[in-house]
Amino acid sequence: MTGATDRQPLLQMALRVEHDIFVVRQRGREVAAAVGLEHQDQVRIATALSEVARDLLRAVGGADVAFHAVDGPDRRCHLQVELVPVAPLPGDRYEPQSGAVARLVDSLGAVRVGRDTVVRMSRRVPATAQALTPERLTELRTLLGHNAPGSALDELAAQNEQLIAALDEVRSQRDELAVLNEELQETNRGVLALYGQLSEELEETNRGVVALYAELDEKSAQLRAASESKSRFLANVSHELRAPVTAIMGLGRLLADDSSDPLTHEQAEQVELIRSSAADLLTLVNELLDLAKAESGRIEPEWAEVDLRPVFGQLRGTLRALATRPGVELVVEEPPSPAMLRTDEVLLGQVLRNLVHNGLKFTERGEVRLRASRRDGHWTLAVSDTGPGIAPELHERIFEEFYQVPGATRVGGTGLGLPYARRLVTLLGGTLELASEPGRGSTFTVTLPVAGA
Repeated sequence: MTGATDRQPLLQMALRVEHDIFVVRQRGREVAAAVGLEHQDQVRIATALSEVARDLLRAVGGADVAFHAVDGPDRRCHLQVELVPVAPLPGDRYEPQSGAVARLVDSLGAVRVGRDTVVRMSRRVPATAQALTPERLTELRTLLGHNAPGSALDELAAQNEQLIAALDEVRSQRDELAVLNEELQETNRGVLALYGQLSEELEETNRGVVALYAELDEKSAQLRAASESKSRFLANVSHELRAPVTAIMGLGRLLADDSSDPLTHEQAEQVELIRSSAADLLTLVNELLDLAKAESGRIEPEWAEVDLRPVFGQLRGTLRALATRPGVELVVEEPPSPAMLRTDEVLLGQVLRNLVHNGLKFTERGEVRLRASRRDGHWTLAVSDTGPGIAPELHERIFEEFYQVPGATRVGGTGLGLPYARRLVTLLGGTLELASEPGRGSTFTVTLPVAGA
């Protein structure tokens, strides 16, 4: 790179007669060699220059030729040749007679320079060439100015040498291409053999996959049948157990009633134990029946426009009585307006009641908080507590049926509430997720679309 375009030409010459074409070609090759172009590029730019010179000599009677070293748009040095026609070009345009000429150089075309239309071509100088400093350019001008042009016979001999070298290179490339073709054919034969082997293996694999899919379909059908049988069993057993359990609770109330025969203190405690156990059993029966309904798909949401504010108000009133521990506060925040969404109010109430009740059971001090927020077309309903927290590896297990987190704070329950709550949220078109870690409490988040499922 020269650092700045030097407009003083390295060499100038006139193109007026046929003999000048040989001279232009020869001097062009000399200039290309002087600035550092590689041998093949020297031949290319000399050949392109002789073709353009022949076109201009025939079209307008000749041109003035100047060689420059300029900085290109790529910030690299370029050898640029300008041919100023001695007469205006037809239509101020230039198209080479041979379409291959433009491929010999980096750029070739007609440009306006002042009042003249100039034919300009360029070739980039390799980065490995000697730097063309102002001192170097002055040296090259002096050197090129002292070189006398050779005769047409000398240039013809040089062209013959270049042609022979090109033929040798073509022959060498042809031999290399023949070797490559043989190697390619051998490779193709190997690929075809490998393809045949792979096709056989793939066909065998496909048969195995088809057999596996058939077995999986059969297993899936068996699992669906087993799941349906389980749901029917839970529903039938729950339904059959509800009546006797309710009867046990009624008999317990009659025995403990003041109008009945008085009981001893020990008898009263035993009757109360019977009633408490029957109540727990009835809770389990009801949850089993609800879960069976959810699994069998017999719960159909009744979609309606629901205002969250009265839903939260009802939960605040009904669940406050469950916060019996003096160190635990139940906080139900008012939802932001407008608090409307399309959902099933009863099912949503069951989910939130379940989550808040669950938080109150496992929180010994602090608070259980229910809050709502709306963002990007979804409502987020979060129930957070300051309880013991749940280890990350148990976050999904607590949504399994009958699973309860082990620990010192374990309280009564069936392990069916959270699985049932997640199924209801899924029916409502939303998700139920848990964020928790030991010692930092838990947050159950229900996300529901504003417009319903």
